[in-house]
Amino acid sequence: MISVNDFKTGVTIEFDHQIFKVIEFQHVKPGKGAAFVRTKLRNLRTGAVVDHTFNAGIKVARAQIDYKKMQYSYNSGDAFVFMDLDTYEMIEIPAKQMAWESKFLKEDMEVEVEQFNTEILGVSLPDKVELAIKECEPAVKGDTANNANKAAIVETGLEVKVPLFVQDTDIIIVSTSDGKYVSRK
Repeated sequence: MISVNDFKTGVTIEFDHQIFKVIEFQHVKPGKGAAFVRTKLRNLRTGAVVDHTFNAGIKVARAQIDYKKMQYSYNSGDAFVFMDLDTYEMIEIPAKQMAWESKFLKEDMEVEVEQFNTEILGVSLPDKVELAIKECEPAVKGDTANNANKAAIVETGLEVKVPLFVQDTDIIIVSTSDGKYVSRK
């Protein structure tokens, strides 16, 4: 059990028959009335983000999430297949659970698979990934009036806004939290 007063970003809890990760939290002590904790929680089963307010001092069950290092093997259409690096056992994660993460996965990439008891929740990606550009709009000389960015499609199919100097042959670094361009390699 954990008190909501002890919430920190990244803490996982069991609440309302679901598993949540605390994304944001704010302790509020109004002038009148009891204190409370306003939170933003990500449902680890569905990916949905919900806002919830807890009364201060309430205790909730802490969810023990296990992380296992695995290697992405391939996409079978309706599932993504990962291999345990120790036992060589293969597991499948349904594509609907991997909607966001699939935009950054490359073959042989190492990720951490998140597991609650025997239930596989998804994968934890590195903060940044290197992706090769497949196709890129040409830069138009003098077109710097609006932010000086252009659209590029990377090897995984993700569209990223990149600076004008980036070309088709470049490898770029992309943030997995928001899918934005970080730098050129």
